[in-house]
This record gives sequence, C-alpha cells and structure tokens, in this order.
Amino acid sequence: MHALGPLDLEVGDGEFLCIVGPSGCGKSTFLRIVAGLVRPTSGRVEVRSSGQFSIPYAVVFQDYSIYPWKTVERNVSFGLEVQGFSKKVSLEKSRRWLEMMGLSDFARAYPATLSGGMRQRVAIARALAGEPEVLLMDEPFAALDAQLRQLMQDELLAIWQADRRTVLFITHSLEEAIMLGDRVVVMTSRPGRVLVSIQVPFERPRKPELRDSAEFARFRAMLWDYLKGEVEHYLSDVHDEMADSREGR
Repeated sequence: MHALGPLDLEVGDGEFLCIVGPSGCGKSTFLRIVAGLVRPTSGRVEVRSSGQFSIPYAVVFQDYSIYPWKTVERNVSFGLEVQGFSKKVSLEKSRRWLEMMGLSDFARAYPATLSGGMRQRVAIARALAGEPEVLLMDEPFAALDAQLRQLMQDELLAIWQADRRTVLFITHSLEEAIMLGDRVVVMTSRPGRVLVSIQVPFERPRKPELRDSAEFARFRAMLWDYLKGEVEHYLSDVHDEMADSREGR
C-alpha cells in the first residue's frame, strides 16, 4: 500500500504550516520527500526561491541527529563549512545562533553531557545557522517532557516571528500545531491525503497564555472532530492486520 496520495499541497512563502494525522499516515514520508531524502514514485516537489536565504532546506528530526564526537560549537559550524563558508565565518555564525538558543556557555561541551532539550536546541541552531529557505521539522519536541516541550515551542515561535522563514512542521499534538502554525493540515489515515486545511484564527505574536483560553480549547475541539475519525480508522486497520497475522493470512 502506498504511504501517501494523492496529495496536493501548496505552502506559502514565510508560512508556518503544521501537519497532523494518525500514525502511519505518511507525514514523515512527505517531509522526507520534500527534503529530498526519499524519492516519490510519482509527482514532484517545487520550491520557488525568494533568494533571501542561503540553502533550500534544513531538517530537524525527533532524535536530534547531532554528532556525539563533536562539541556543540563544532556541531553547528560543521554544516556551514560544508556549505563553503570559511572556518572563521562558520564559527562566527555558530556562536551567534548558540547565543540565540541560550547555549553559549556550552559551546565546548559534548552532546552526551547535555539534556535532551539542550541537544534539540543544538539541532535547531545547526539547522537555522545554514539560513535555509525552508525549515523542515519532524516532531522535534516529541521526546521532551511537557514543561520543556512548551518552553521549546515558545523559543521556536520567538525565533520564527523574527524572520518568518517557511516552516513545515510535523506533529502529533494538536496543541502544538495550533500554538505554532499559521495553518493546520489534517491528513487522512494511510494512504495519507489532505482531509482538511484550516487557518489558525489567533493573531501573532502569540503568547503562552493563549493555551489556557476558551477560544484555544474550542479550536482544538474542532480539529479533533476531524482527526478522531482518521485515528479510529487507523486503529481499525491495525486490528485487522493483527488478526490477519494471527490467522496466517
């Protein structure tokens, strides 16, 4: 069975687009196709560059994906050197982003000595230091505890609101999608298609207190009405597959 499709989605320049959907619906596959890490069996991805940023894409994954044998500073600067920046310029850019992410005091530390939240900050700093046209984020905060996840959401929101680069953000959390996104796309169960695309009605800049408002709760409930049926469909498919496996089909 195909993971996706048919799927037709347009993302605006500078838009923060969040995608939610049941497990196995192809959210991460779609992001990897956009990043060029997976080749689609049909269709294409087009990026119309504004010329404002240095590289087409940067990706932040859930598992940090930083080099354990490099210091924090070298993790961030290494990608810049690969892009062709001199070591001096790479270190300057690296230090600027480490300062923005509150990591200046840990520049010479190794990832193993850092908390999960700090390692994810390193991954985000490395991605943003390359000045990508599109920032691709695949559940980057999923492994964090609830309090740290909220802090990281607020930090990302503040950084994004400063330069409004295009972000494609995959998440299982409706709260996260509402807090961060300009628009939320709900995908169907496998094979993933766009079920509905809805503009988030809350003005920017968004403050942390928004999460506690009645308006936030009502919008979340509306999104859940769309998503619930797809999650139930996914669970039904899993049940049928397990039954077929037990019966040796």
